[in-house]
Amino acid sequence: MKPAWALIAALALVVSLGAQAQRGVAPPARETSPDQLKAAIDNLGKFDAPTRTAAARAVRRAPAAQAVPALIEAAASHADGYVRFRALVLLSGFNDPRAREVMSASLDDPNDRLRTVAYAYFEHNKERNMAARLLKLLEKEDGEFVRPALTRALAAYGDDPAVQKELSSLVLRGIDLYRGAVIEALGDYQAVYALAPIMEVARHDGPLQEDAVLAMGKIGDKRALPVLQELQKSAPRVRQPAVAAAICLLGINCGSHQLFVTETVSFSMKTTGFQDLLRASARALGTLAAAGHEDAAATLLDAAIPAREPARSPVALAFGTIALRNTPLAVKLLGTRRDLREAALVLRDAFDMLEEDFEEERFFATVRRTYWQTPEGSPERKVADALIQALEF
Repeated sequence: MKPAWALIAALALVVSLGAQAQRGVAPPARETSPDQLKAAIDNLGKFDAPTRTAAARAVRRAPAAQAVPALIEAAASHADGYVRFRALVLLSGFNDPRAREVMSASLDDPNDRLRTVAYAYFEHNKERNMAARLLKLLEKEDGEFVRPALTRALAAYGDDPAVQKELSSLVLRGIDLYRGAVIEALGDYQAVYALAPIMEVARHDGPLQEDAVLAMGKIGDKRALPVLQELQKSAPRVRQPAVAAAICLLGINCGSHQLFVTETVSFSMKTTGFQDLLRASARALGTLAAAGHEDAAATLLDAAIPAREPARSPVALAFGTIALRNTPLAVKLLGTRRDLREAALVLRDAFDMLEEDFEEERFFATVRRTYWQTPEGSPERKVADALIQALEF
């Protein structure tokens, strides 16, 4: 399990939302000495979790004029490879243009963690000619947890014919771990050009069928409907939540299909022996939520908060995915909760399982940016302020 972040580790000590709201102030940047900042960065790699998390919080709250140059230096040359990785992640949260050169250099770094962050950066910060470079890197990238980040980055460049050709072919070849990541990314980026091979995968029972079915729904092309209707008749029970969610995403009888997924989550949480069905139905409901169905997100959170293991983890994981894939929806929902502390604990558990450091840092940066860029007294600013106070980052 990866280290929890500063804002997450502090959750157990958070007081009620009402008391937090009374404070009502987002934490300002705190001037710090060069020695203090260096010590904080050095501590990003400490084994002791409280030390690590306090260090990350100190770096995040340092003025950008101090923090960015120090993080650039640490990401490029620190002796501790894990500190380099964490420095690069934290650097991404400052949204400073100087990060681009460090990220570009990290694409060729032997440190797997740095390459993963760099791929994610160029997924979200597209630039001319990057698709060709990423395709070249694909020829040699074989890191088990790195290659999926690279193929996801490529999916963001789906307007490039060479990318379309390569990713479409990867749907049908390679090991399942990599193929699943490609299919999921193609769905997230609504890659109509890859619909045919994805439908081919969906027609066959196996470990990638659920990925393919959900991707078909996210792509949103109604040419997928006949395949999904056939799967309603023939697919095993554990695939039916994904099929229902996909048909809903195509705009066909969405209310009844979402209700089926919701009821399946409830049933499988309450009934022993249905963990696989719970995982599948929670993922399907999370896919609907990430696509904009706020009531689906609320259902997951309502289910996760009181749940105990083993039922809690699949539902928490689904909610955490919503936070990363549709941050505005998650922030809006969290800000309406009276039980914000408990809701944030669900998010903590999810992020520990997801291990998507760059995406998580984007989530926190979005919350901070929402606070500073929206008018005082606006609902958006109140929501962001409540989250900042509750999560203490």
